[in-house]
Amino acid sequence: MEETARVALVRRAALNNAVWCDAVCRAHGVTARYEGAGLWCSPRRTPPMYPDAVTLEPAVPAGSVVRGVETASPGCSVKDSFGDLDLAGNGFDGLFEAQWIHRPAGAPLPVAEAEAAGLEWSEVSDARELAAWEAAFDGGGGDRLFRPALLREGIVFLAGRADGRIAAGAVASTGGGVVGVSNLFGAAWAGVLGAVSLRWRDLDVVGYEHGEDLEAAVRAGFTAIGPLRVWLRTTGGGDHGVAS
Repeated sequence: MEETARVALVRRAALNNAVWCDAVCRAHGVTARYEGAGLWCSPRRTPPMYPDAVTLEPAVPAGSVVRGVETASPGCSVKDSFGDLDLAGNGFDGLFEAQWIHRPAGAPLPVAEAEAAGLEWSEVSDARELAAWEAAFDGGGGDRLFRPALLREGIVFLAGRADGRIAAGAVASTGGGVVGVSNLFGAAWAGVLGAVSLRWRDLDVVGYEHGEDLEAAVRAGFTAIGPLRVWLRTTGGGDHGVAS
């Protein structure tokens, strides 16, 4: 893949991810903003496991990122979408590194993983189903992260069911002219991609993964298209974290 095309895909994946993070924030009453074309950021702390800023272009100045977020309290996190920020001098440490992934529209669907074969796939339709989906996703612990307002945002929660019980799933969201897939659980790539292709046949699919999850995505037909890094402000302690 040519470098120009690769960077263009990363831009679209980063924007898609920022749109998803923005929807989660609004569902929690947190208003974030776009600083030009290069940065999405929140001046208030975002919900747990969601970044306080996402870079949308390469070479965004570190000072611009830091000025756009709240660093007085511990735990601020930044998604460095191009892996080119240096926030160490601002009290941040690298939390983890990953790869953006891309799968072109119309690519052949993968064979279902053995543990996910036979699941029946559908979209979560109401608040009750969303609560059941989240319980399957995280074991039912902690406060509700995914609020029903997300269902009115055009966000699709995909559920793979066995005997009526949710056993696998993912979130699919549009933005940046692509479909972003996140919060995958239950070895579900084949079912998720099948459901996505039925709804958005002409859109590429993007996301990000690392470690064994990246290997599973590559087996499902994705290509790694570029690095990202998540930074966590550790000065003063605390752990906000980023999962999506």
